[in-house]
Amino acid sequence: MHDPNRKFPAAVAWLGYGGLLPFVGTAVMIRLDPQSADLWSRALIGYGAVILSFVGALHWGFAMAAPGLDGGRRDRTYGWSVVPALLAWPAMLLPARQGALLLVLGFVLHLVQDHWLARRATLPGWYLPLRWRLTVVAGLSLLAGASWAINVPAT
Repeated sequence: MHDPNRKFPAAVAWLGYGGLLPFVGTAVMIRLDPQSADLWSRALIGYGAVILSFVGALHWGFAMAAPGLDGGRRDRTYGWSVVPALLAWPAMLLPARQGALLLVLGFVLHLVQDHWLARRATLPGWYLPLRWRLTVVAGLSLLAGASWAINVPAT
């Protein structure tokens, strides 16, 4: 079912890892540009919300096409696919720290759902290792950015 040694397709590696640049970049900018920390925090939370919604949509695609899902599991996969967007939206309305924590929770819950789905459907062997890496870097970026934004001295 899953071959962790299987290489990622080149496009997947470029797009997946390239998609981490806004996470890391905006988190670093919060630290380097404290006068604009609010702007960078909003950019970080906004990007995190977009990406969390995107990973939820992956499960919609899997529900439509993944072999090995019976009707009930397929319906649950469709149902889960909208939950990340429902977590992402309020995260953009919260202060940076709470928004970041809600997004991290969403990414972790989605990773749990990825594992649930991988036990029930045939997914590419590279999918879970990639999702782990992307989730860790995105989560750490969100937490670091939120922490740095909180510690910015008032001007």
